[in-house]
Amino acid sequence: MGDVTVRTTCPYCGVGCGVLATQKSDGSVAIAGDTEHPANFGRLCSKGSALGETLALDDRLLHPMVGGERASWEHALDRVASRFSQTIAEHGPDSVAFYVSGQILTEDYYVANKLMKGFIGSANIDTNSRLCMASSVAGHKRAFGSDTVPGTYEDLELADLVVLVGSNLAWCHPVLYQRLVAAREKRGTKIVVIDPRRTATCEIADLHLPLVPGSDVALFNGLLMALAGGNATRADFIAAHTTGFKTAFATASQMPISRIAGVTGLSQAQLYQFYDLFVAHERVVTVYSQGVNQSTAGTDKVNAIINCHLATGRIGKPGMGPFSVTGQPNAMGGRETGGLANMLAAHMDLDNAEHRRIVQTFWGSPRVADKPGLKAVDMFRAVADGRIKAIWIMATNPVDSMPQADDVRAALQGCPFVVVSDVSRHTDTTALAHVLLPSAAWGEKNGTVTNSERRISRQRSFLPLPGEARPDWWQLAEVGKRIAKNAGRADAFDYTTPADIFREYAAMTGCENNGTRDLDISACERFTEDQYERLEPFQWPRPKKTAAQERRFFADGGFYTPDRRARFVATAFRLPAALISETFPFVLNTGRIRDQWHTMTRTGKAARLMSHIAEPFVEVHPDDATRLGLRSAELATVESERGSTVLRVLVTDRLRKGTVFAPIHWTDQLASNARVDTLIASAVDPVSGQPELKHTPVRITPFAPAWYGFVVSVAEPALRKVGSSVGYWAMARSKQGWRAELAGHASPDDWTERVRDFLAVPEGGGAPDEATEILAD
Repeated sequence: MGDVTVRTTCPYCGVGCGVLATQKSDGSVAIAGDTEHPANFGRLCSKGSALGETLALDDRLLHPMVGGERASWEHALDRVASRFSQTIAEHGPDSVAFYVSGQILTEDYYVANKLMKGFIGSANIDTNSRLCMASSVAGHKRAFGSDTVPGTYEDLELADLVVLVGSNLAWCHPVLYQRLVAAREKRGTKIVVIDPRRTATCEIADLHLPLVPGSDVALFNGLLMALAGGNATRADFIAAHTTGFKTAFATASQMPISRIAGVTGLSQAQLYQFYDLFVAHERVVTVYSQGVNQSTAGTDKVNAIINCHLATGRIGKPGMGPFSVTGQPNAMGGRETGGLANMLAAHMDLDNAEHRRIVQTFWGSPRVADKPGLKAVDMFRAVADGRIKAIWIMATNPVDSMPQADDVRAALQGCPFVVVSDVSRHTDTTALAHVLLPSAAWGEKNGTVTNSERRISRQRSFLPLPGEARPDWWQLAEVGKRIAKNAGRADAFDYTTPADIFREYAAMTGCENNGTRDLDISACERFTEDQYERLEPFQWPRPKKTAAQERRFFADGGFYTPDRRARFVATAFRLPAALISETFPFVLNTGRIRDQWHTMTRTGKAARLMSHIAEPFVEVHPDDATRLGLRSAELATVESERGSTVLRVLVTDRLRKGTVFAPIHWTDQLASNARVDTLIASAVDPVSGQPELKHTPVRITPFAPAWYGFVVSVAEPALRKVGSSVGYWAMARSKQGWRAELAGHASPDDWTERVRDFLAVPEGGGAPDEATEILAD
């Protein structure tokens, strides 16, 4: 049998790159970029190119488990359905919840939303996308009346000026960065990077503005004033297509340039340099990401940016517009199918009675949720205080990724019924599950995802389902049949293929639409299985009887507010929720690194990716390091009011004095005490519910161990079992096995015995074999 190549889509960030996966005769999988995919044209980043190295079945959850014991699917599904039904009967539909993920497919999202909002009758379904792009959704809806991304990736290549705000594009969306670099070389594109850190993206910047964390609203209010003062506003566009400009401008004008300089930590010369660039260039794209969204003022930051584009009419035209780039492969698909607790499927509104009627009639459901559900942070608070008594967590790891992560762990430990669907057997969240359901992983999944430019692409399977793993949509549908049976509607979840679900979802987007809603892919509602299988990437909208076409929104107005006018939003600057103090004098910023993804259940399997940065770390400015007695490569304790971590020190002038940076990826599976989200308070944006992950007051002190150690081993070291007896450890895969760093406060009396503990050598089993070495000092 020859090699077989399948066209699919990358499962990492929201760029949505096309991938060619070739299954070789020796069982390996070769990965290449799809030159025909319009998102990447053959380019891949380091993570995408290493996908073939992450497909091993070690640590895969391969069978359903109930109470820690292997169980049949029938028993596991009956248990889930009966416990949810019983809880609903005794405590009402709001006593249960789903917490899902931007890594599940659109078909999975649709079934989950239908089950929770249409048949359970609660809107208590939210997604980890709440942590990365909820403020963009809220900002879009306030300005446009809909969650519409106006532009396309091509705009990055057509713009004369690209402004990157809170976006380390080089590491977090590398293929878009590569496209921008190529455009700069070809067209001389000017690039401004607005970020407290001098990231890798700054290497191509004409101007870097290292603003004070959290001061973006002041910066863009100043830009709005500069646009008006520089005669760059479009009075005709404002008059014909918008409302609220005078109020927004009056609010922005309350802060003079001298105060904006003080708030942002930038000089007036730097501010004017940026403002003059924006005034001078008609074709401007403003790209923003987590540095904007992950804030208690995130929605206002989004609207302050959008205000500037509305004021100039620079929206929906080639090379112009505000552009939110999402962090997960299907964050957009989740937004489209109602995956957030405050929306309905197909971009319909939960607070709109007519939309609720459309949804309930279309589904033929006994009820439909009539009020917003609990957003992620509030959802886990409700688990903690007992309002939520049963929760189903799917394809995400909230014990590590949620703010106040230790509180989330305690909440799940006390929850009467926790279901987790995952591909990994051992995560910090699966450890707390009463029922574990084995899910299909990338390469086994079959469905669709939507990228940041509204492009729908196929994720196709090229590997068989291992063990008893099943797709997420199938798990949800099987539970849905059992729950809906009581309403005589078990057929509502009678799906046999993902194409069944996609057709239904496509039909819903066109239901009673007639151009009143932005999202419409009803041209796909009658797709055959073969058409679905062969589906080429396309941008929505794609209404009935239309072919796929590239589309921008709002160049000539046509917004989705009741009067079809965009809304300027007055955005008064306000400080972050928590401020530094004598006790906690540093601001902690968190984020991703180049070669890792979320909590590393996939990227942590690739030795190549772990070779980039193998340990959890904290970046500290040289002046701060000197004052604190910290040196590069030593360890430090980072503490907040919520918790503490031990991280490797990286002294660098890439960041502002008084700020530190730590990555989000490490968990208790690969390090002793590096769950950075244990430090983060659960303060949220009042509009979007998105937590403030970029501004946490902390203190840093040297961690002074009595000894350091280094382990190289063919087998995985048993470091998770040594507990608190080792003050610090972190391990990573290497080409030949594993490597680990260790440190401790007290030297053991017998190093041979201690090494046995580290390496899980049986008593009487002799010294570690020659492939294992430990060096202690």
